[in-house]
Amino acid sequence: MIKKFGAYFGLVLGLGVVFGSYLVEGGAPEALFLIAPILIVFGGTFAATIIGFGFNDFLKIFPLATKAYSPIQYDNKKLIITYYNFAVKVRKEGLLSIEKDLDKLKYLFPKKLIRFLIDGATEDSIESISILEMKMMKERHYSNASIFTKMGGYAPTMGILGTVMALILTLANVGSDPNVLIRNIAGAFIATLWGVLSANIIWLPISDKLKKCHLEEKHMMEIALEGTLALMSGEIPLVVKTRLTSLLPQQEQKEILGL
Repeated sequence: MIKKFGAYFGLVLGLGVVFGSYLVEGGAPEALFLIAPILIVFGGTFAATIIGFGFNDFLKIFPLATKAYSPIQYDNKKLIITYYNFAVKVRKEGLLSIEKDLDKLKYLFPKKLIRFLIDGATEDSIESISILEMKMMKERHYSNASIFTKMGGYAPTMGILGTVMALILTLANVGSDPNVLIRNIAGAFIATLWGVLSANIIWLPISDKLKKCHLEEKHMMEIALEGTLALMSGEIPLVVKTRLTSLLPQQEQKEILGL
């Protein structure tokens, strides 16, 4: 359960540590939520993102953030067992016998590879198509992650901008009501706080999470490619299982092989 919701746990933990520490030291909660600093940091970050990437790419940040916090969980062990069962069936009944079992494959990529295999594609064509798809997937995923990387750079800068503006207001009001001066000084520090906080607790972690999601999908695709090539070469089922299991961490290898 913790693994599945680890990103949410990390977000809550990060915010809890920062704001909890502030409250423990006797800070007033309302002092952290001044409208102007928050508007400058988040509004400025969003504006810079729209300028840099365009409005359409900016709108992608919301579904991408959802994907980062609720990623697809690839069951590679189940995928390997499915390929093992395919190998058993191919050895007994021939390659065409697995066509009706394509629904047992949960993910699109291995389904496509098995379809290519059944339709008579060569090993070179299957490999070249797979490599091309992995390459384009990487470019697409890293392009999406770069949006949040840039936002992680914009946010602290916007925080500094908010700080400078608040200090200008402070100097402009020197000699006036002390409460106004104190509020302006507080706004200056709060802008920096929200800039650094949003960058390091929200935007940059989402970028890293999207890259991790890419690696997990790529790993699934590599297993599918190896499994398809193993079926094509007519390897015995145990060799297919062992070959694919070698792509997993040792602990998962022990679970599949029963060691």
